[in-house]
Amino acid sequence: MASNNYSTSQKSLHWIIFVLVVGLYGLTFGDDIFQRGDPNRAFAWWLHISFGMLLAFLVGWRVFLRLVKGTPEFPLSMTVTERVLARAGHLVLYALLIAIPLLGIFLTWYRGDALSFFGLFTIPAPFLPDRETARSIKELHSLCANGILILASLHALAAFWHHLVRRDNVLKRMLFIWR
Repeated sequence: MASNNYSTSQKSLHWIIFVLVVGLYGLTFGDDIFQRGDPNRAFAWWLHISFGMLLAFLVGWRVFLRLVKGTPEFPLSMTVTERVLARAGHLVLYALLIAIPLLGIFLTWYRGDALSFFGLFTIPAPFLPDRETARSIKELHSLCANGILILASLHALAAFWHHLVRRDNVLKRMLFIWR
């Protein structure tokens, strides 16, 4: 990509996905807030699954756009080490953004539940429930969810470091700046 900025669609997806990841993480606290059998607990999980499916779709769209539109060039001021770390960080973020929804889908199915997308359609489990497998997938899903929060925080800190210390355009290329 010859431009120094991401496209409007890439910026939009970046921020929508950020909000979805934080919101989905927040919905997991329904287990702590509501007792077993409380309809609000089931509703929180229904929302978590529906928004998780939306996340899977949007991440797929984002990966497609990245492949088609590319990314802006790194600022010349970035060292080779910074460029390698930036590429590795983005690669791991994308891997987690793909893995987390997929693990959530399999977790839902191994629990014996159908996937429901906001009640518009459902996808039944293609196999029988398996509590042991579901438990293992849940642990991995949770580990990846915690990992993405940590990595996204480091990602944000790096962007602020570039903006406030290096004073380059790394952060600005992902912001909507109107003139």
